[in-house]
Amino acid sequence: MKSYKRPDDDELRRRLTPEQFRAAREDGTDPPFRNEYWDNHEAGIYVDVVSGEPLFSSLDKYESGSGWPSFTRPLEPDNIATRSDESHGMRRTEARSKHGDSHLGHVFPDGPAPTGLRYCMNSSSLRFIPADRLEEEGYGEYARLFGDRG
Repeated sequence: MKSYKRPDDDELRRRLTPEQFRAAREDGTDPPFRNEYWDNHEAGIYVDVVSGEPLFSSLDKYESGSGWPSFTRPLEPDNIATRSDESHGMRRTEARSKHGDSHLGHVFPDGPAPTGLRYCMNSSSLRFIPADRLEEEGYGEYARLFGDRG
């Protein structure tokens, strides 16, 4: 089993783009329809940009119309932590990566079956790994999900 850790903020400032640091470490939000993965349709997984922990699969991604990448469920539920968020005059459920403590986005109860949930995530908090690169990137255990593509 891999160990996922959050590097200190100085290292993250060197490694991440300003947008990634703002979203993941400062609870920022990507602009809708103007972010890297909102319309990505490739097969693969999404990992935390900070720790690398696996978070979501393209198999659970759907078009929510929100302008952000949306998923019905996490790939690894134990890697997602949720908490109440009452910022901006709204009551929402924030999603964070468990090991990297990255702000990922929010979870809403308006998603499709099978969960009825919409994990609405910031592209800047994620790194996409295409199915055909899972082995070489160290995520080979997920290749079987994608058959010939993995």
